[in-house]
Amino acid sequence: MPVHYVAYEGIKFPPAYNSEHSLSFAHNEFLVRDDDIFNVTYPKSGTVWMTEILSLIRSHSCPSWNRAVLNSDRMPWFSTCLDLESALSYPSPRLLTCHLPRHIFPKSFSHSSAKVIYTLRDPRDVVISYYYLSKMCNSYEDPTSFEQFLKDFLNGEHELPHGSWFEHVQGWMEMKDMENFFFITYEELKQDLCGSVRCLCRFLGQDLDDEAISSVVQNASFTAMRENPMCSSILLPADIMDQTKGQFLRKSICGDWENHFTVAQSETFDRIYRDRMQRLNMTFPWDR
Repeated sequence: MPVHYVAYEGIKFPPAYNSEHSLSFAHNEFLVRDDDIFNVTYPKSGTVWMTEILSLIRSHSCPSWNRAVLNSDRMPWFSTCLDLESALSYPSPRLLTCHLPRHIFPKSFSHSSAKVIYTLRDPRDVVISYYYLSKMCNSYEDPTSFEQFLKDFLNGEHELPHGSWFEHVQGWMEMKDMENFFFITYEELKQDLCGSVRCLCRFLGQDLDDEAISSVVQNASFTAMRENPMCSSILLPADIMDQTKGQFLRKSICGDWENHFTVAQSETFDRIYRDRMQRLNMTFPWDR
């Protein structure tokens, strides 16, 4: 069956948990508090991973909260019709999550001192993970082929839900020099999770000792997350996510795109990537 996406400000969103009202409210009426902490990503860029890390930092490394409470209840998706009410009633300081591009983020954010943590990932790995998600999640159109999905990913903001990866990253990275904005890559988390957690703690003003940092690292490992039903999405009903078609937490590796891209696809991707990203004038781990 065709999926009828929700459209807002030219961007398509999955229909099962988004509505035009929830998106408009998040954009125009949601009141950001000064102590809010936002976990922002483009899909399949480390959202769940950062949710676990931030939850563990909030609980001073005690894993009981992560193991007992669903991740979407710990960090509500405030722009969705499922979690908007939870976000509004969530006590301060709030941890909040979204995939929103910068131009439809809450307008009240610009008048606050709230903090944003933005995680980005090699777009070639993003497109692979996003492809497999679309095959198992009923809120997304089942891709006809990887070749077509890759073309849609590269063609821009109107092709895939949540818009263009390029526009998403460029919009948020305009904030890179602001003191209430922290960005990190999936690849940096993989290379040095301990050091990354320390940097996050400094940004958040959280003083965790070495033992607590080690506990955060251990409980935010891919193995721990796979075994935790509160973040592995195995509790989602089959009409939202068909677990027989794959695993939500699939591989958690860098460079998996090399197992999928043809030489021609890689060359096309590189050419479009260079053209679209040159004005950002930044170097990321996958550029080296």
